[in-house]
Amino acid sequence: MQEHIKPIIVISKCLGFDHCRWNGEIIPDDFVETLKPFVEYRTICPEVDIKLGVPRDPIRIVTQKKQLRLMQPATGKDLTDKMNSFSDSFLDSVKSVDGFILKFRSPSCGLKNVKIYPGLGKTGSVGKTKGFFGNKVIEKFSHLPIEDEGRLRNFSIREHFLTRIFTLARFRKLKSSGKMKDLVKFHSVNKYLLMAYNQKALKALGKIVANHEKKPLKQVLEDYETNFYPAFFRAPRFTSSINVLMHALGYFSKELKSGEKSFFLDTLEKYRNAKVPLSVPVNILKSWIIRFDVAYLADQAFFEPYPAELVEITDSGKGRKLKK
Repeated sequence: MQEHIKPIIVISKCLGFDHCRWNGEIIPDDFVETLKPFVEYRTICPEVDIKLGVPRDPIRIVTQKKQLRLMQPATGKDLTDKMNSFSDSFLDSVKSVDGFILKFRSPSCGLKNVKIYPGLGKTGSVGKTKGFFGNKVIEKFSHLPIEDEGRLRNFSIREHFLTRIFTLARFRKLKSSGKMKDLVKFHSVNKYLLMAYNQKALKALGKIVANHEKKPLKQVLEDYETNFYPAFFRAPRFTSSINVLMHALGYFSKELKSGEKSFFLDTLEKYRNAKVPLSVPVNILKSWIIRFDVAYLADQAFFEPYPAELVEITDSGKGRKLKK
């Protein structure tokens, strides 16, 4: 199966790395901890990096004259320009990265649902927005997987995030190889994964790799990258995954007993009806890939897009639920 390159992930430092929350707390996160051996984390705490210290008076997003400002109510300091300047400087320095995990609802790192206040006094919120640093991340790296630890408690979101970061890490390695044959191989092993995610992109990328116009490799890679990243923006529909599984079944249709085939098709129906996760029919096929020694399928990233040790079906209760 796949060789897994370690993705480079920029992550909020408070998520299990340092006691840098405003009150000096650290926030342990099971997923972040589980992922540690498989990725390269680069930690960041924008609030500490703009010299607010630990512990510190809390900051909040305040609306003033129809503008959003980052304020520290206890001191009255306006930290907007300082945070924007730091964010731009830091993100401009990030040259190799495959994704982000940022702190949920933080006025600096939050990606959504960050409270907006009408002033510095004790009052309720009047709306929600993005954190200042988090917003800059989205503006500059919209082509990459960007999540907060809250959303990653959802099984489907987590599975999509893992697939993207490990796929993009492999592509990052490919770009450094400088060989056309490596791009051809990369496209081949990701064929079924692309088929599940975006069949239109699969066809477009196939034409780019064919390179009938005889473009130089640098241009081919740029064209491929332009089409490759958007192909993974949205998680695949379960019907697309079923289509891929049926394609793979064709490799064994003459070798399997009728009972085996019926069992697999019944399992597919259970997956269609959300009674079992995708990993169940996938693992049946993986056993046949090994049994019949089908090298082409063994290389397909679809069957193991990220390390098997990271498969975890716990869920926050949102998204496509498994039926009991």
